[in-house]
Amino acid sequence: MKKINFLFLLILITSCAPQPEQTIVQKIAEANGIENFDDVKELRYTFNVRVNDTIRTSRAWTWRPQENTAALRMPDSTITYNYETEAYLNEEIDQRFINDQYWLLFPFHLVWDEMEWKHTIEASAPISGEEMQKVTVTYPDGAGYTPGDVYEIYFGNDHMIQEWVYLSGGSRNNPFATTWEDYDVHEGIAISKMHKNVDGSFELFFTDVSVVTE
Repeated sequence: MKKINFLFLLILITSCAPQPEQTIVQKIAEANGIENFDDVKELRYTFNVRVNDTIRTSRAWTWRPQENTAALRMPDSTITYNYETEAYLNEEIDQRFINDQYWLLFPFHLVWDEMEWKHTIEASAPISGEEMQKVTVTYPDGAGYTPGDVYEIYFGNDHMIQEWVYLSGGSRNNPFATTWEDYDVHEGIAISKMHKNVDGSFELFFTDVSVVTE
């Protein structure tokens, strides 16, 4: 009787075993380059909001994810804090940081955050009216600064977000829809630099974006 090489057999079985299928939110995150985020040493970006041709908000950030620090750069000073251990001491700045980097890297939060999601194969996008795929994301009560928020994200077969709707606290009384456009890739990470509402009177956009890796 021939002896069986059990190590070879184990490798063969493992290689032939079906791999777990990626979820749709993992595909969106990977399409935007989440596998490169662990190499990021520093992100710099300025978060801007323009309403009716008037700049209402402009905040410049330096984010060092490996150190868990964020710095708000102002003309006369810079405030730096550790968002893992010092958020409660810097709540107002922390709220701004969380808000701004959600717009910057929301596709990654689809796998970073605790949430529920539902995938719809065909749905009409709110601004363009085009047929796209949709994922509805619901944050649990008690999560973060705005518990119960709902996001409806619309994307094509490339898994890149093209539009979304924000429902504060999950309420449909005042849905807020914007585009996701003007993508740039920085060190393998795709960032949408422009978001507009349906009539263009609101623009949220990023300038001075840079990504430094190891």
